[in-house]
Amino acid sequence: MNAVYRSVMLALLAGVVVAGCTRGEEQVDPEVLARREARSEQTIRLVYPEWSSETASAHLIQAVLQERLGYRVDLISVDAEAMWSRVASGDADMLAGAWLPVTHREYLRQYGDEVEDLGPNLEGARIGLVVPTMRPGRQTDATGRTGRDLVSITAIPEMAERADEFRGRIIGIESGAGVVARTREALDVYDLDRQFHLVESDEAHMVDRVNEAISRDEWVVFTGWRPHWMFERHNLRFLNDPDGVYGGEEAVHTMVCTRFGDAYPDAYEVLDRMQWSLEDLERLMRWIQEDDARDAYGQALRWIDVHAEIVDEWVVGIE
Repeated sequence: MNAVYRSVMLALLAGVVVAGCTRGEEQVDPEVLARREARSEQTIRLVYPEWSSETASAHLIQAVLQERLGYRVDLISVDAEAMWSRVASGDADMLAGAWLPVTHREYLRQYGDEVEDLGPNLEGARIGLVVPTMRPGRQTDATGRTGRDLVSITAIPEMAERADEFRGRIIGIESGAGVVARTREALDVYDLDRQFHLVESDEAHMVDRVNEAISRDEWVVFTGWRPHWMFERHNLRFLNDPDGVYGGEEAVHTMVCTRFGDAYPDAYEVLDRMQWSLEDLERLMRWIQEDDARDAYGQALRWIDVHAEIVDEWVVGIE
């Protein structure tokens, strides 16, 4: 009796499993399967400069396109001008670090007709000269007031009178960056070129020099931008720019080569939707920095998990 009962139950379970698989297969649209298969055979080349903000956005885009859509995405680090020229020439497929309307306006003039603008992926960005306003710690003087004040000036024209305290240096990044071009212009506009010289390096060296100066309670001014994780680590401010050399708030745009929409229609649609807030990107930047940039892709996956609802909106109807 027990043996018969077991046989009947096994037969019923087997029928349920088979029926379930059949229903699952019937629910999968063959066209969707074909599109997924086609995407897995395609590789998208994304170029970016190794600035912390663009490193974060590039890895986020790579993670979304690979994990949610099945594309392969190769990241290629280049300087700012090569980023534009490679997409314009078709040697790369996309970039996500076009700072407009001011920072990259020369690149837009030169290459704008050869790329397609998918619009901003981030708004509220800014560049300019940045100073630390407070020392680390919680020092107070005899009156109980804070003793943490560091750089006291608030505007670029005031730099002329405090050149000695800055040692006549502005700490910058690489020469191809838009903020460096604007800084050269600012030296002329504000008549600072006899008192200051621009020290050009990469972002990592710039950050090291700024951190060292702050730790020694020294005045320092540097070419800064936001989003950047340093604004979460230190008390910083942009110096007022009364002549508008650096422009106002900017947006960071995604640009693709002119054939991109035809070659990668699903990626094109998702990229056109992708947009994040200043705070959201700075969170990812901080995670990458705290991990010493050992696994930027892993931190991007972490961001996707935390912001699943946002990512779902990007890929709905396409995934």
